[in-house]
Amino acid sequence: MAPDALRLRDVLVRRHGRDGRPLLLLDGIDWTVAPGEQWVVLGPNGAGKSTLLRLAGGGMQPTSGRVEVLGARVGGVDLRDLRERIGLVDAATARALRPSLSGHEVVLTGIFGSIALQPRRLRPEHDEHVRAALALVGAEPLAIRRYEDCSQGERQRLLLARALVGRGGTGPELLLLDEPAAGLDLPSRERLVGALAASAAARPDLPTVTVTHHLEEIPPTTTHALLLRGGRIVAAGPVGEVLRSEPVGACFGLPVAVDRTDGRWRAHVAVDAWHLTDHA
Repeated sequence: MAPDALRLRDVLVRRHGRDGRPLLLLDGIDWTVAPGEQWVVLGPNGAGKSTLLRLAGGGMQPTSGRVEVLGARVGGVDLRDLRERIGLVDAATARALRPSLSGHEVVLTGIFGSIALQPRRLRPEHDEHVRAALALVGAEPLAIRRYEDCSQGERQRLLLARALVGRGGTGPELLLLDEPAAGLDLPSRERLVGALAASAAARPDLPTVTVTHHLEEIPPTTTHALLLRGGRIVAAGPVGEVLRSEPVGACFGLPVAVDRTDGRWRAHVAVDAWHLTDHA
């Protein structure tokens, strides 16, 4: 039986701010992501979402508590080997890639989870993996386009394809997406959500965690949700139980109405309700 993709037990993360004062980023986090589960992590700015994703990707260790990723305890294994098993889409990777790379080359860097191409390690079948990933996310026309000439939405789809060809082309064992739709206009967002849904359908066994601020960015294939506020879990579990008006409102500190149509979620606040909350 495959181990849980993620298992966090009583996790606390504390850091010191620029003024030297301790900052509590996460506190009392108990969370499990099982094989095949598609999670979304929601919360306001400063809730601890990015910190949670860094723990999940082996990018940091907790101050206390236990973090296990793909059956390995963070702090007890070589994190470089662990990270090669994880597909990641985040802003840091997007900034680090050479602008002159073609779309095909961008995805090719994901074969070995590196930023630079590794021509001595590449084989003809790797190109086949790249073409299949580009087709899956609807980015085939971007194969010959320079990365720097792609729109933000096109770059995000290339990064998703890049994450899906990890581990030598066989695909990652865990997929982490840090605000993949941030800054996208409506058409670009919808194309990306479609690409995420297509990848989930193609790899239903692949556990995925997507961090976002907005319910409208959640793929319809999502199975579970975690709401985070002030470094603590507000609610976590099957998506239909968590993405309801009351828990989402408690998470964001607003009288939010949540509804779902055709598998997609939407949250809104009545205009006359804004005076009930301090938004400074």
